[in-house]
Amino acid sequence: MNKFDWEAATRINTLMLKFVGLWPEGDGTYNLNIYTIYAVISINLLVNGHTFFQVMNIFFVFSNLQALTATIFITASEVLVSVKVYKYVQNLKLLKKLKNDLEKDIFQPTNEGQILLIEPHLKMWKVAYFVFCIPSTAVVALFAAFPILDQRIKEYRLPFSAWYPYNTKISPLYELTYLYQVIAILFMATVNVNTDILISALMMYVAAQCDILCDELRNLNASENIHEKIIICVRRHQALLG
Repeated sequence: MNKFDWEAATRINTLMLKFVGLWPEGDGTYNLNIYTIYAVISINLLVNGHTFFQVMNIFFVFSNLQALTATIFITASEVLVSVKVYKYVQNLKLLKKLKNDLEKDIFQPTNEGQILLIEPHLKMWKVAYFVFCIPSTAVVALFAAFPILDQRIKEYRLPFSAWYPYNTKISPLYELTYLYQVIAILFMATVNVNTDILISALMMYVAAQCDILCDELRNLNASENIHEKIIICVRRHQALLG
């Protein structure tokens, strides 16, 4: 059989992680190159920067309970994205190793029946990916359009209440800040969805490998080389646990 391409099903996830600076080439280590510079600038400017300006705003709306509640509600979720990025980068080498290990011969399906067996897992993951993406895109669009829909754009209302070290109620600073917030929240949504969906992809791969192993065990009696097949099953199981 030709080698099965496990990466094909989740390629869109990998491409989006590359786009947001979270999938460097190689074993997962960031080296001193253009991509690393891009990752540092984009993540700090669009994730940590956007979060920082909203955290600072808490101190300026502290006396307004309604504004404080709304700010904390949004800011808390964005702080969690920053924490998620940090933990993701910290464990990126392990995540890439787990994904690259799938290309080993021990994890390859051995017949067409096993490929048909794992296809539902791959299709389900694709469905889950788009189920996550569609509402996330809708939320970003609504946040971006909120000042327009609320008819407060003439009051220089921004999509998110945040503090900036300049006056955002004058042009073109208002328009530039508005654009910055929209790009930042779109970037953060992309990071949030694709880091989560990567973990679900790894779990999907484990489920597919379990089905392959079960198929091998079910067909032991039909095999002439039963002892060799048992050894392969044991090795596959050990590799899956490892």
